[in-house]
Amino acid sequence: MIMSQTMQAAVLRGPEQIEMTTVPVPQPGPGEVLIRLEGCGICASNVEPWQGQPWSTWPGAPGGMGHEAWGRIAAVGDRVTGLSVGDRVTALTERSYAEYDLAPADQVVPLPEALAGQPVPGEPVACAMNIFARSDIHPGQTVAIIGIGFLGAILTRLASDAGARVVAISRRRSSLDLARSLGAAEVIVMDDHARIIETVSALTGGRMAERVIECVGRQWPLDLAGELVAEGGRLVIAGYHQDGPRQVNMQMWNWKGIDIVSAHERDLQVRMAGLRAAVDAIATGKLDLAPLLTGSYPLDRLGDALAATRDKPGGFVKAWIAL
Repeated sequence: MIMSQTMQAAVLRGPEQIEMTTVPVPQPGPGEVLIRLEGCGICASNVEPWQGQPWSTWPGAPGGMGHEAWGRIAAVGDRVTGLSVGDRVTALTERSYAEYDLAPADQVVPLPEALAGQPVPGEPVACAMNIFARSDIHPGQTVAIIGIGFLGAILTRLASDAGARVVAISRRRSSLDLARSLGAAEVIVMDDHARIIETVSALTGGRMAERVIECVGRQWPLDLAGELVAEGGRLVIAGYHQDGPRQVNMQMWNWKGIDIVSAHERDLQVRMAGLRAAVDAIATGKLDLAPLLTGSYPLDRLGDALAATRDKPGGFVKAWIAL
């Protein structure tokens, strides 16, 4: 594989200021591989850092924020076994808004031939697989999913396939239509707090939902989630809450005797198990990402991709950078 000595990488220079720069291609050290990237998904968690937060510092690292990558191995470092130049892979990376990125070899999963030519942002699907596992969903349960973006959509499919009755709650009609297509039994527009509670109560005969998965990362959806979960049920926090502290109604949570699960995995073995499960689910057709990957952008339009992730035009679900 012929490889350049330099590459293009996006650098966040300030709030909503992305600059393309030319930097050296990083070299893999012992136990690392260099990936010539084919693409990188845009994570909704990138929006707040892109807009600027009080604790932000500038400039960011070249390629920084990009962590949903896939591509082909361009070089391998010493002590790497089981991976070869040319292998198509997805990986846990950190600076993949660039043409190349490094990954530890133990954080790489090969992609089977069944996925040839397809975009495979494995990391966010791995998140969904691990959240689903932590949700402990069983047939016959009512599962309310608040926020039907990429994550909520995948969880809708997984929960409905597990035999649960999924109630999808989201602001946009297109998201609710998507949830229906993925198996949601009921959909509710997320516009009125009291009405949503009344609707879920009516749907469940007053029992409420045995499982509630909050996928938004904002205060109101978290408040709503606490109201919708049944006594003795489980509230799963899948939304990425990164813009400051949250308040919770501990009196209500306490009284209901609910389990609270913060489903953001940090253990590497768990994350890698999720990544392998994600690749298997996509390769076997259990999950179809095609309806969810709704817009590709070149690297030099990363700012536009982030703006679309923030504004969600039309039937937007997830953007990705094509390299």
